[in-house]
Amino acid sequence: MIQMQDVMSKPMPDFREGSIVKGRILEIRPREVLVDIGYKSEGVIPSAEFENIDSLEVGDEVEVLLERLENDEGMVILSKEKAAYRQNWNKIASVFQGDGLIKGKVKSVVKGGLMVNIGVEAFLPASQIDIIPPKDLQQFVGNTYDFKIVKINDDRRNVVLSRRELIEQERSEKRQKFLEGVNIGDKVQGTVKNLTDFGAFIDLDGMDGLLHITDMTWGRLGHPSELVKVGQQLEVVVLDINKEKERVSLGLKQTQKNPWDQIEERFPAGQKVKGKITNLVPYGAFVELEEGVEGLIHVSELSWTKRNMRPSDILTVGQEVEAVVLGVNKEEQKISLGLRQLEPNPWDEIEKKFTIGSRVKGKIRNMTAYGAFVELDEGIDGMIHVSDLSWTKKINQPSEVLK
Repeated sequence: MIQMQDVMSKPMPDFREGSIVKGRILEIRPREVLVDIGYKSEGVIPSAEFENIDSLEVGDEVEVLLERLENDEGMVILSKEKAAYRQNWNKIASVFQGDGLIKGKVKSVVKGGLMVNIGVEAFLPASQIDIIPPKDLQQFVGNTYDFKIVKINDDRRNVVLSRRELIEQERSEKRQKFLEGVNIGDKVQGTVKNLTDFGAFIDLDGMDGLLHITDMTWGRLGHPSELVKVGQQLEVVVLDINKEKERVSLGLKQTQKNPWDQIEERFPAGQKVKGKITNLVPYGAFVELEEGVEGLIHVSELSWTKRNMRPSDILTVGQEVEAVVLGVNKEEQKISLGLRQLEPNPWDEIEKKFTIGSRVKGKIRNMTAYGAFVELDEGIDGMIHVSDLSWTKKINQPSEVLK
């Protein structure tokens, strides 16, 4: 038998409106649940406030918010959702005062960001989702992530979250760890993160390194996209480290043998070589001799006799040509080539072909105030000085006797 002193010793429930109390389920109805909180009347909670009402059983204990002690029907109005919300809000406020870290599930996409359930609804701005704001927010819906509470408003019950801060903090820790353990010359694994005109940024597990276009290949490269693509895994060599600015320079071509090693032995001056035209410019033509090695045929080395010639007049990109090595500069990685050296220099035989005193015929190619130029052979001109046009007449202009 229960003793009166035992009853009197138990703390009496706080039946103030707005307080949170414990109760036991008495009856489960289709639209509502009856709960005994120890008051003179039973309390009622809408069934919709239970996430899975099929799992409820009579006698289960629940914590509820006491909204009204009696309605018009004499029932106590209770709310399970509001009790949970208040408890969660108090927990969130406590977390905010601490490290601010909390888990949450993304519920939906809203204007400007995402709504996240962390016990209460919280807003995650799009700019705080990742380091680079994603274009497709729908991909995050339904997923659970770690967040940091960056702002709460007690009056409006608003919570603002950031996922970006945690990612940046994690990446910062990884950067420091990477910089402390890496040395120049080390080979490291990375993923192509972004491409620009001047190179590619490589993600080294939290540390971004720059792979400059000039360090991608020993050969010619117009744009980084011709060699690598975003998401590609690469092994690269660390070329330089700046710990103060947290910058790392990387090289891809350094993972391969330098084709310019022993270049002078492989391409000595005077040797005939074959290659493919890779580029034509006003001052000459570039020829690929082997992968990573190009030579330049200067416009002046195209022909012994033809003047004012453009490389495109006689050459095309992709054409296979033969040329002669004129010189090699290993330090500057330059090879000078000549096309005209494949043929004899007509000027070497000029004295035999045009002996002094012999009569020759030619076409007037050009006239100046001091004389006339006569084409004797293809690319070979002779000049008649104005003083040699006549023994007897004074000639002021070649045009007076020539045309």
